[in-house]
Amino acid sequence: MNKNKLIAGVDEVGRGSWIGPVFSAAVILKKNINKNLLKDSKKIPAKERKQLANYIKKNSIYSVGKASIKEIDKLNILQATLLSMKRAINNLKHKPNIILIDGTHVPKNMGYHFKTIIRGDEKIPAISAASIIAKVTRDRYITKLAKNFISYGWHTNFGYGTKKHLDAINKFGVTNHHRKSFKPIYNILLDKKK
Repeated sequence: MNKNKLIAGVDEVGRGSWIGPVFSAAVILKKNINKNLLKDSKKIPAKERKQLANYIKKNSIYSVGKASIKEIDKLNILQATLLSMKRAINNLKHKPNIILIDGTHVPKNMGYHFKTIIRGDEKIPAISAASIIAKVTRDRYITKLAKNFISYGWHTNFGYGTKKHLDAINKFGVTNHHRKSFKPIYNILLDKKK
């Protein structure tokens, strides 16, 4: 692999969820990978996404980074997302000379050449691959967590703001896995203090 031409794709998942860490992945695709298989992770059925994640792992250099609930609540979700991206990039075995990121923001003070691409997970195979790895990793984490919190429906809503999730919070309370700085959670906690 020519180290002078390494391009990494980076994407995050779980930014809008009410629970758990935010995850990012950084992926450098090997030349033999079938790029036609790679698309936005949200447009791939879960079973196929898991198979595709395994295929990507075998045909790429990849790493995952995350930022904790505490970091999200302390820094805000954007800064925590950028921190998770920074960790994913720093964990790569080979250092890319250009990093393509989905969205409009990049981690600061890293010394890399970044390029942001809006809807990059739909347009750039390396970013699509990163979105798939990040989503499968986070989904696995949340699915495991959900087993102890069945009433909240995390096994199907993955911590996003569904009616079932909100009803469960109102009935059973805020857990230590909830992001307390997120407005719906923050407001519920505020109401309980009154």
